[in-house]
Amino acid sequence: MVFYVIVGLITLKLVAELILAALNRAEVKRHADQAPAAVAAIMDAATYRKAVDYTLAKNRFGSWSMVFDTGVLLLVLSSYVLPVLFGQVAAWSPAGKWDDAPFVLLAGVLLSIPELPFEWWSQFRLEERFGFNKSTARLWCMDKIKGLGLLLAIGFPLLWALLSLVDWVGTTWWAWGFGLLFSFQLLMMVLYPKLILPLFNKLTPLPEGELRTRLLDLAHRTGFKAATIEVIDGSKRSGHSNAFFTGFGRFRRIVLFDTLIAQLTPQELEAVLAHEVGHYRRGHIPKTLALAAAVQFGAFAAIAWLARSDWFNPTFHFPAHELAPSFLLFGLISGAVGFWFTPLSNLLSRKHEYEADAFARDAVGGAAPMVGALRKLAQKNLSNLTPHPWFSGFYYSHPTLVEREAALAKLG
Repeated sequence: MVFYVIVGLITLKLVAELILAALNRAEVKRHADQAPAAVAAIMDAATYRKAVDYTLAKNRFGSWSMVFDTGVLLLVLSSYVLPVLFGQVAAWSPAGKWDDAPFVLLAGVLLSIPELPFEWWSQFRLEERFGFNKSTARLWCMDKIKGLGLLLAIGFPLLWALLSLVDWVGTTWWAWGFGLLFSFQLLMMVLYPKLILPLFNKLTPLPEGELRTRLLDLAHRTGFKAATIEVIDGSKRSGHSNAFFTGFGRFRRIVLFDTLIAQLTPQELEAVLAHEVGHYRRGHIPKTLALAAAVQFGAFAAIAWLARSDWFNPTFHFPAHELAPSFLLFGLISGAVGFWFTPLSNLLSRKHEYEADAFARDAVGGAAPMVGALRKLAQKNLSNLTPHPWFSGFYYSHPTLVEREAALAKLG
């Protein structure tokens, strides 16, 4: 009975995703020949037509990918593939958690393999078709190899420690596990840009000049202290652009994509940075971390409860009370439940975006630079400016550009 409930939840999630995708596709097609007035003011006709084609191509590709992923997941859960792998890894490995951690990691790697052709197609066919792909086959393969190396170097000891906690501290392992994982994530906020990001991208200090002066002046007057401003060579993989800051305290650093610097004026880049600073100054970072911590704490409690049960593991042909299979199974099926809470988290995220926009507008002395930056980013990234309200409400962590401009206009 439990198995069929879980299969039903996974299937229901897929149906909902396909319906939302179909609604969005229909909405985009409805405006394909004539952009709404607010959108026409943002994009010229040729760019808008290209954005429509890009949105529809991604939509169709995404729908096929979702169907494939769900099919693979259901096939794996309904077969003995994972239990057989669990037994084989146990036979190959020493006793104890030295076989549990490899099982979870190996299962994760094997389950990611069927998705590789879709990732390849997305990068070298879809993105290439619309001029966004800047990567090469060699670089793409090297990224995968490096990712696998990091998974083994970092993921294995972390997973081994998490699975060993049940032997070290007993039934309260899950609370300690939450503390261990969350502390590790906070540490990675500092270490990632220094140790891991350079393995994939080159980061260089922003050269002296008007842009650096503007951004440092902005950081000073808004009380945002950063260790450095760096430029990342995002253009070696994609034509898309972005900006972010990472770390905290004296380890905080600002990172700008080289594509972003090429696309925007210094005034517009100043507004983009002011928006990111707004997230910091309005307390969005600790709020987001607190929410993530609460969700993670609940997830560990759920895993512990499922692992203790007599029915969860046997439903999928695993021995009862084995923690490693419970970890893996929870990771595979929790999305079928968490999916329905996506609109709530995105609602909070959109609220934060409005607040950060308002901060940027005040910090740079008007809405014009922020509006200009948002319009250029929408044009360069071929953003969908006519999403279906249900689709954007469910998936979008940012308000649509039309909504953001309207909010900025109300601010004066």
